[in-house]
Amino acid sequence: MGHASSKSPPEEEEGSHLSRLKQKLHIHGHHHHRLRRVFRRSHGNGSGSGASCLKLLAAEDFAGIALISLISAEMKFKDKWLACVSLGEKTFRTEISDHTEKPVWNSEKKLLLERNGPHLARISVFETNRISKNNLIGYCEIDLLEFLTRDPIETEKSFARHILSIVDYNEDGQLSFSEFCDLIKAFGNQVAANKREELFKAADKNGDGVVSMDELADLLAIQQEKEPLITCCPVCGEILEVSDRLNTVVHLSLCFDEGTGNQIMTGGFLTDKQASYGWIFKLSEWAHFSTYDVGLNFGSSASHILVFDRRTKRLVEELIDGKIVMSMRTIYQSKIGLRLIDKGAKELLISISEKQGRKMNSAESAKDIPKFVEFFKDQLNLAEVKYPLEHFKTFNEFFIRELKPGVRPIAFMEHDDVAVCAADSRLMAFKNIADSLRFWIKGQKFSTQGLLGKEIRSSNFIDGSLVIFRLAPQDYHRFHVPVSGTIEKLVNVPGNLYTVNPIAVNSKYCNVFTENKRVVSIISTAEFGKVAFVAIGATMVGSITFLKKEGDSIKKGDEFGYFSFGGSTVICVFEKGAIQIDEDLLANSSRSLETLVSVGMKLGIATRKQSETDLPNLENFVLEA
Repeated sequence: MGHASSKSPPEEEEGSHLSRLKQKLHIHGHHHHRLRRVFRRSHGNGSGSGASCLKLLAAEDFAGIALISLISAEMKFKDKWLACVSLGEKTFRTEISDHTEKPVWNSEKKLLLERNGPHLARISVFETNRISKNNLIGYCEIDLLEFLTRDPIETEKSFARHILSIVDYNEDGQLSFSEFCDLIKAFGNQVAANKREELFKAADKNGDGVVSMDELADLLAIQQEKEPLITCCPVCGEILEVSDRLNTVVHLSLCFDEGTGNQIMTGGFLTDKQASYGWIFKLSEWAHFSTYDVGLNFGSSASHILVFDRRTKRLVEELIDGKIVMSMRTIYQSKIGLRLIDKGAKELLISISEKQGRKMNSAESAKDIPKFVEFFKDQLNLAEVKYPLEHFKTFNEFFIRELKPGVRPIAFMEHDDVAVCAADSRLMAFKNIADSLRFWIKGQKFSTQGLLGKEIRSSNFIDGSLVIFRLAPQDYHRFHVPVSGTIEKLVNVPGNLYTVNPIAVNSKYCNVFTENKRVVSIISTAEFGKVAFVAIGATMVGSITFLKKEGDSIKKGDEFGYFSFGGSTVICVFEKGAIQIDEDLLANSSRSLETLVSVGMKLGIATRKQSETDLPNLENFVLEA
């Protein structure tokens, strides 16, 4: 770019400028193909061109394009550092910084935001002195929508300024005619190339012989409506739809993701923890010792359990010790392991659970609370807990902790024909039992009758909808009422204490839900008919305590009971056709992907009275909760 007095580059230099420009575009193209692969992987669409993969459903879905730049950080000690940005089902990472107290990354990434898509970005920082995996130092969440303009014209101008800066050879903020010609040649539009003098004059509104960035941005936006300068993407070669102005700008913006000289973050990761793993993880991936993908082979053979956080619309990784994963696979994924359980290990599991329960009720166990909090530091929000840590005299007191009033709002509290989530948990939801067997529960003998036991009349629930709430150790362990009604029955069903981890649930050799100790309650409602609420015991669960009794009237959101130490599960069974479960929960479950939910989030709507119900903005409640 140059002032009016600047000399245009000599003819031989012009060629080298264009050569450098095309070289930059080639680099972008390589990066963009990787981005398209990640996009297809995330959305389960392996077909079609890059343009179709990146295309919005409609113009009204467009929220903006966010450019995140990670510049540097202030740390308290010297080490090597890397940072990650996670949004939805995609994570990107920087290069590792030098050994310093102030790492400098100067890395950036563009992210396309849709109106109802993920918009909470998580930025995580890891120290990288670990051999196998790195240590999380800290993280924050940023709502990207708060920083965006939604004006498509401004988006176009921002794009134009960004891409045109690539031909600003002398960085003076203006384009000479020679530089303008280089840009037109790079666009590959012969018609526009033949009109370059005419176009340059049209852009040079004040006639000073040079074109400012704003002038050229205006020309590009106007020309794209009349006779587009860019008919195919110079980065990836995709043919652009001339009539689709917004999607053309979006496509080009995502292709041209450089221009500031900053490093582009590496993509292709699902979570920040995956992005942070060291060389041992990479070796195990190459050797196929573990898998790392959405759905995770139904959790049965994978080391890394991923869940979809409904609040942030982001994939998160569940923390499980590798030795525990290995032992669970050995026991639950083989006939030999289950035979060992049949020959006395069942009694051993019960004995160990009872002993552990007594230990967690001792005063000595309180010293384990800080270690537990540190291990789950990015998954526990102590600000929500009703009492400070020093209030708890045993580990179990902390485990069954109460939350502050109001931190779990109940969706549409005055509408009893809206069911809500019963626990802070990982949820799987299915329209019927057959779907649950196809996508999640692999036990060969699972049935509604087996789940509810002999004392409950199961015929009411034939082909009914099934919702599974799996609680992990770090979760709030009090469960709540999902629907309003009356407790008709409360029945104890004796059984084993298998783990409720997906590795066991997905085993074809084991029937966790129908063989474990459980308490079954039947709730009679006006809106949903009868609803079965099943609290299931598991390994290390000392007891299941109910705070309601038969005959009690209950309101959705009421505290129903709690699990003592250990993770466990609640299953709700609805009568056939009684509930329309929220589509996002069903869609995730059909991918064998659990959804991380909180107490009170909307679960579904009663179908029997749906025509009489006036519930505004039901589909947006999760975003507001």
